[in-house]
Amino acid sequence: MNKFFLIVVLLFTGKAKAYEPRDLLQKKATLQQVKTSLVSKDQWIKYPAYANCAAWDKLTGPLKKELIQEGEKYLNYEWKVIRATDYLEYERSGSRVAMENPFGSNNTALSHLLLAELAEGKGRFMDQVINGVWQACEMSSWALSAHLGAQKSRRSLPDFNEQIIDLTSGDLGAFLSWAWYFLHNEWDKTNPVISSKLRNNIEQRILQPYMARSDYWWQAFNYKPGMLVNNWNPWCNFNVLTCFLLLEDDADKLSAAVHRTMISVDKFINYTNEDGACEEGPSYWGHAAGKLYDYLQLLSYATNEQINIFNEPMIKNMGEYIARSYIGNGWVVNFADASAKGGGEPGVIYRYGKAVGSIDMQKFAAYLVNNKQGNNEVNAGRDFFRTIENISSYHELLKTALALPSATCSWYPQTQFCYMKNKAGFFFAAKGGYNNESHNHNDVGTFSLYVDETPVFIDAGVGTYTRQTFSSERYSIWTMQSNYHNLPMINGMPQQFGSQYRAKDVVFDAKKSLLTMDISGAYNKEAAVNSWVRSYTLSPTGGLVIEDVFQMTAAKAANQVNFMTWAKPDISQAGVVLIEKDNRRIKMDYDASLFEVSIETIPQTDPRLSKVWGSELYRLSLTAKKQLLRGKYKFTINKY
Repeated sequence: MNKFFLIVVLLFTGKAKAYEPRDLLQKKATLQQVKTSLVSKDQWIKYPAYANCAAWDKLTGPLKKELIQEGEKYLNYEWKVIRATDYLEYERSGSRVAMENPFGSNNTALSHLLLAELAEGKGRFMDQVINGVWQACEMSSWALSAHLGAQKSRRSLPDFNEQIIDLTSGDLGAFLSWAWYFLHNEWDKTNPVISSKLRNNIEQRILQPYMARSDYWWQAFNYKPGMLVNNWNPWCNFNVLTCFLLLEDDADKLSAAVHRTMISVDKFINYTNEDGACEEGPSYWGHAAGKLYDYLQLLSYATNEQINIFNEPMIKNMGEYIARSYIGNGWVVNFADASAKGGGEPGVIYRYGKAVGSIDMQKFAAYLVNNKQGNNEVNAGRDFFRTIENISSYHELLKTALALPSATCSWYPQTQFCYMKNKAGFFFAAKGGYNNESHNHNDVGTFSLYVDETPVFIDAGVGTYTRQTFSSERYSIWTMQSNYHNLPMINGMPQQFGSQYRAKDVVFDAKKSLLTMDISGAYNKEAAVNSWVRSYTLSPTGGLVIEDVFQMTAAKAANQVNFMTWAKPDISQAGVVLIEKDNRRIKMDYDASLFEVSIETIPQTDPRLSKVWGSELYRLSLTAKKQLLRGKYKFTINKY
């Protein structure tokens, strides 16, 4: 396989968590039941026709002016050509943005223009909408350069012999299906070729390949134990479902396609843990559980609520995860590639909460809107369904009582995520798990600590995606390595990548506010460790105590316990580390007879990281003075 397009084993192979064949959707309806449940577009689409200006005025309400003004910014937009060399740059330098930036710019323009035309209804934006649709149809593919390695050619130029359904090709297919639905009659007044060309494009790029192929990895039709089924599955299937529901008029073909998406989405639900935690982190929740919600809601609409699984407890668990992962002031619990900033999309959270009967989610969504946290944009870009649903539920959301979830602890036993809060303003989060989770970092046993909504001990997250990010070179990137998480290097060795590297004996005691696990299994044999039991205890009114109790088979190199911090630690006083940030003052006590202390300053030149953390992060390293076969380290963290 071409080295530029190696689909990383960490994403698609390796023994993973337990897969439970729940098949909730298939148990809800057979193929024949799907056919009898589906209703016509006129019955399930609740949005007004383009020509019904009064209904659009009512729907958009106070948003109308804003939607039109945003569209006006693109009345003279120059549509960007995505050049062959923009695609080739992914091979040549690893850059994704060379292709993604102009592509994204066009999609943003088109989304604003379409909404403005629907809101105003006077034809003022129509020519530019047609230009955007025509430009999209002239592209060889709607897939990203970074995803074209799934082609049989394994190259980054779109191969006209093969259509790939990825996240963006699916998104654009679904978006353009809505554009066709609302405007094709108007386009026909200009020239019927516009609507027929677009419809033909969507059929060839989405409808036909989805039914003909079973080898798109995200479909998971050929699921085998150990395969990963992540956010791509509900995301892509939602887009496919949208295209079929809006464009397919043959009842047999439509019911077959809908049922096929149900089989595929069941693979994602089967893969997801019963506890509902998103192992990819909160910033991926909108693409994973959030996209599952979109899929299920669309399916429910199209079947007049006859195919509906919102009453399933795990679907509710998947939704409430996003509310419980919120720390405050825009900060969220982040593991793996997720960012520490971003509280979610209020509209999706609110509607999901209504669907599953979660008051916590509805109030949390209202909190985000009223406190201007998370992504409060009504326009969801190329995700037209979310946009139109945001508009439809906007007034209701604004009237909802607001509150943050009151739970003092959240324990996800299968995913092994633990959150604890106390009266002193501490918010603690830690994970067990294994080192082949979706968007994995080698981070078994790591923790984060926030004090009064300010990050103290952190998980850095991930930088801008490049070819290297999802390649065999992934773990050469510092953010992916355990030695740049709040974890020990044992005998000088970091954790290793692979499903066999995992936490053992993970126990959470809610009464004692105690989480304990043996993380020795995350290290290879070179670490020569029999056990390394890490425990976290959060006092109800005080601080956090971290203990490491270990047994080694050999002492090869000094152990090193690392802590990542946002503020620069003060290590001038032996036995004490002082950290101050935003008027929050924290001290960590340690045994000075056991450790030498050092600080590494890590410049943040990557915009994805510096946007969150600023110009620098710090690694605090406590290196053992003695090499011991067994021992105990203790760290006590309090305010001062």
